[in-house]
Amino acid sequence: MSEIILQTHELKKVYGKQVAVDGIDLKVERGSIYGLIGKNGAGKTTTLKMISGLAKPTSGSFSLFGKTGSELADVRGRVSCLIEEPGLYPNMTAFENLKAKCLCYGVKGDAYIKELLERVGLANVGKKKAGHFSLGMKQRLGIAMAMVGEPDLLILDEPINGLDPEGIVEIRDTLTQFSKEKGVTILISSHILEELSKVATHYGIMSKGRLVEQLTAEELADRCSLRIEAVVDRPEIAGTVLERLGITNYKVVDKETINISERLEDVAQINRALNEAGVLVSKIMVNNESLESFFLTTTAD
Repeated sequence: MSEIILQTHELKKVYGKQVAVDGIDLKVERGSIYGLIGKNGAGKTTTLKMISGLAKPTSGSFSLFGKTGSELADVRGRVSCLIEEPGLYPNMTAFENLKAKCLCYGVKGDAYIKELLERVGLANVGKKKAGHFSLGMKQRLGIAMAMVGEPDLLILDEPINGLDPEGIVEIRDTLTQFSKEKGVTILISSHILEELSKVATHYGIMSKGRLVEQLTAEELADRCSLRIEAVVDRPEIAGTVLERLGITNYKVVDKETINISERLEDVAQINRALNEAGVLVSKIMVNNESLESFFLTTTAD
């Protein structure tokens, strides 16, 4: 059984009369890359702030590495975060910013700093001051800063914000490598499921402050996989016909729709068998739900 290193219990945050996070229950496994996905304003950043100790929950609780309440102070050093804008010294270079962070953590050696800069694609920025960096460069440096000290849990809020396509790929590869090689658990938020799907092993989907669904990458792939979608007038009879054809991996979605997840190459044969059994088929086609469609459907009002 996988170890749960972060778990929230009815975690809630209210600002005045506005409920930003409404009683969520997250479970994050050790070694996973957990993607917290939701539209802007869904409560992702507020959730990460509470877990990071930057905001106090209105009610509910959470545990980190099995510690709760006052005991959380004992494990805060194992957690690093990048929430909203990275905190950088604008008049210092990327190397100097990392050097300052390393000194605070007791990490010595310029080689370590150069390795971090290489990881995030900032090895060749030279003496350029961080204040003159583009938004994407600042994001990369912020991620490098968060990696200092090799945390057990890395919390990143919209880390690909402002990056160009090449930068997105670099950061994506960096996070995947960091997780695999160092065994780091990563909790990462985004409003773009398509990008998260390239790195995440688990997902939590938020909408209007609530956690509406948690699922693994395998479950997400299954929900969005290729299938035959048939619209028929009598699905109960259609199910019997499919079973006579040896098809068992199907699901009656509603009073007129059946999804079939096998024998995708036999659409014509299935259509003929249904017609011969007196089932009217108004539409039959191989289809799949896109990640975007799944996300929009899951977070619909």
